[in-house]
Amino acid sequence: MPCTEKRARLLLERGRARVHKVMPFTIRVVDLKAEDCEFQALRVKLDPGSKTTGMAVVREAEEGAVAVLNLFELAHRGRQISEALTARRGHRRMRRSHLRYRSARFLNRGNKKSGWLAPSLQHRVDTTLAWVYRLERFAPVSSISTELVCFDMQALENPEIEGAQYQQGALAGYEVREYLLEKWNRTCAYCGAKNVPLQIEHIQPRSKGGSNRISNLALACQCCNQQKGATSIEDFLRKQPERLKRIQAQAKRPLKDAAAVNVTRWALVNALKTTGLAVETASGGRTKFNRSQLGIPKTHALDAACVGHVNSITGWHKPTLCLKAMGRGSYQRTQLDKFGCVRGYLTRSKNIQGFQTGDRVKAIVTKGKKTGCHIGRVAVRASGNFNIQTSNGLVQGVSHRYCTIVQRGDGYGYQLVAKTDVTGTPPQQETLRVPCSTSPA
Repeated sequence: MPCTEKRARLLLERGRARVHKVMPFTIRVVDLKAEDCEFQALRVKLDPGSKTTGMAVVREAEEGAVAVLNLFELAHRGRQISEALTARRGHRRMRRSHLRYRSARFLNRGNKKSGWLAPSLQHRVDTTLAWVYRLERFAPVSSISTELVCFDMQALENPEIEGAQYQQGALAGYEVREYLLEKWNRTCAYCGAKNVPLQIEHIQPRSKGGSNRISNLALACQCCNQQKGATSIEDFLRKQPERLKRIQAQAKRPLKDAAAVNVTRWALVNALKTTGLAVETASGGRTKFNRSQLGIPKTHALDAACVGHVNSITGWHKPTLCLKAMGRGSYQRTQLDKFGCVRGYLTRSKNIQGFQTGDRVKAIVTKGKKTGCHIGRVAVRASGNFNIQTSNGLVQGVSHRYCTIVQRGDGYGYQLVAKTDVTGTPPQQETLRVPCSTSPA
């Protein structure tokens, strides 16, 4: 350690190592010598999010110096889980109302245990913890750092606080203003002005029945606030229908993402403690301070690298391996219409000609319109003609005879994106064909 791409390539060419896993690319040394047994303690850093969680494997030196080894971005599928449960619930209710009588099920379920989370929220905790365990198997991880998104300062001062008392605390006005700054991107809602003093403004004026609810508050510069006055937003933006539509949509934007992070933050910390590793928590403000001081671009993975005590960061110019939670298929063996009734049946076997949906395959087609080499995630079909999702797009109708297994599906899709440049430009959409980086298991 550290194992660079060049060193890994030489170890493989000389037969001193073998490929342990393709994605994320990991090698295993087979003739380890005594002088090579020098392991350095690594730290896994996490930046939890509602839709995407950033992860970074770093090596720490003295005085807060951090060297980045690997960058990951884990895309959750909590929204798909929630929508699937909602659809299933609707189909069940529709069938119950159209078919024979079935007794309601809401009374035959036990009480929920303390700390219970909805499946869409528990999924975020489970997938993050699963990847921490996986990285612990691949590399000598000795500690974990995670961002604890916010602290409940009022509860720290008064543990008995509850209900409406939160709205009357010392942080009530501050929290509202900070939330509005984030919601409206620190710009005037009416003219888009930035880097100017902003005032809290009522979208629907109080004189015309408007309230102080968050959904009725916006930010406006002094000029726009004075011009609007007690005029309704429909009259004020009558000549700008596009801007009116955007403001109304943004004002009603739900707080689902913020709520998901707040609900799961302690559940994730408690789950990480079960690993037996030292767990460090840090605030989101510290992460932002570190990123700003060091001039690091903002991405989920680089945010993770900036979590905790950091004085300097090296080696962050690396590709990011995007991990997308895809699931392992569905138990549903029927296709339903809009009324929840069966309209078709799916095959009961997930294994077709030795392949399953989610496997990473390599197809060398020697003839036909799809001649060439295609590597990617496969979606199997009962006919034996598969679809392969490659870095260049979807290739349909590839016969199973041309396919060979590269790696069995593990419920995740993998994509390697280009490096983030020094100027802070976000990663390009180009997909690289080389592995992220290599680490000896």
